[in-house]
Amino acid sequence: MLIAVASFSDGINGQGKNTSEMVKISSGYYRPIYQSAEMSKLKVPTFYMDIYAVTNADFVEFVKTNPNWQRSKVKRIFADESYLKHWRSDTELGEKVNPRSPVTNISWFAANAYAKWKVKRLPTISEWEYAASVGKNKPNTGSDTELIKTILNWYSKRSLEKLPPVGTSEKNYWGVYDLHGMIWEWVYDFNNVLVSGESRGDTSIESNFFCGSGSLNAIDTENYPAFMRFGFRSSLKANYCVNNLGFRCAQDIK
Repeated sequence: MLIAVASFSDGINGQGKNTSEMVKISSGYYRPIYQSAEMSKLKVPTFYMDIYAVTNADFVEFVKTNPNWQRSKVKRIFADESYLKHWRSDTELGEKVNPRSPVTNISWFAANAYAKWKVKRLPTISEWEYAASVGKNKPNTGSDTELIKTILNWYSKRSLEKLPPVGTSEKNYWGVYDLHGMIWEWVYDFNNVLVSGESRGDTSIESNFFCGSGSLNAIDTENYPAFMRFGFRSSLKANYCVNNLGFRCAQDIK
């Protein structure tokens, strides 16, 4: 297995420094939990993914450079009242917030803005699930029952009141840390599985995050943690901020 670690220089037009380490996730196939029978596998092209989730310290740098994303200034259409509520102020973390822990209470809009500032993007559902479906030593070879049991054990525990620093868990086969067991993570197309069915509720600003399908079929009924992730994502709106929901970035191969 060859893993290429990439670091990137300053962003475009003086934007944020791209100093986060990334790993190359080699191309392969991802089996969605819900998909039509004729598309039981999806090809995932090679891409880069952050080794660690974005931290509080990372996000402090972002809001200092981009004041419109500070807690007191952000518009509610882009982040609800829980946005960065665990910080002391707009740019101060406070004594109880670890700078090296994943940033949470972040909306999709804020995560997407951060990713663009870093000249990156949010991973898609297919990319995130593909990268997260491997264990410590095995590539994507199908359903891994032991990994599923381990993840389900993590999900059965209460969320930690104080998050540990990123890199606490063992890295997986690709060299990525903490994809399971610490926080949930935003993805670009977080809510493309289900539509509300109520056209009056599908506003123009949210409709881009949805796509319909003629039928929804469960492909792998044994992978209950994946059902939980899809259920959680389908409950979200782009301005929601949750105390155990953060993100990491991805990038296309150039």
